[in-house]
Amino acid sequence: MALDELTEELARSAASGDHRALGELLARIEPDVMRHCARILPYHQDAEEASQDTLLAVARNIGRFEGRARFSTWLHIVTANCARTTYRSLKRRAAEQSSDELPMQKPDARRVSVIAGSRLDLLDAMEALEADKPDLAQALVLRDIVQLDYSEVAEQLGIPLGTAKSRIHQARKYVQGVLGDDYR
Repeated sequence: MALDELTEELARSAASGDHRALGELLARIEPDVMRHCARILPYHQDAEEASQDTLLAVARNIGRFEGRARFSTWLHIVTANCARTTYRSLKRRAAEQSSDELPMQKPDARRVSVIAGSRLDLLDAMEALEADKPDLAQALVLRDIVQLDYSEVAEQLGIPLGTAKSRIHQARKYVQGVLGDDYR
């Protein structure tokens, strides 16, 4: 989600309280946010829900954008977090709805989990990692979902480069352990 300089400037203006800039910013980033959510979530409606949640989160929290990093980096993080939160919410709702019905069979990850460029089993593994080791999950999201380079991950987390690399490596090993033979 590489954004142009005008978008970066709109973000800085919106962060300082310019409501017109915020409206313009939201309109400019909406297509990129939707594309990013669609890469994470398998179904269009789910991606739309996550996209709307992301835009709402940006509108509510733009004042927290300090401008230390590029707005596009901040937006990547917000988008990834909203998409993962939407996934957890949808999964919980589906479990609640099916509790009165027959037990759901887990789909074969090798055949049906790769949809729209997203692996549902990988999202489940990320959820497990986040529950067990949130510091590792945060580093992995920044590197593998947001696609920051290692130095940017270290900067975002306020940790040394070696620590960032170590956390990412540990997180990948954890995810590989959860996925087992299905990890590719």
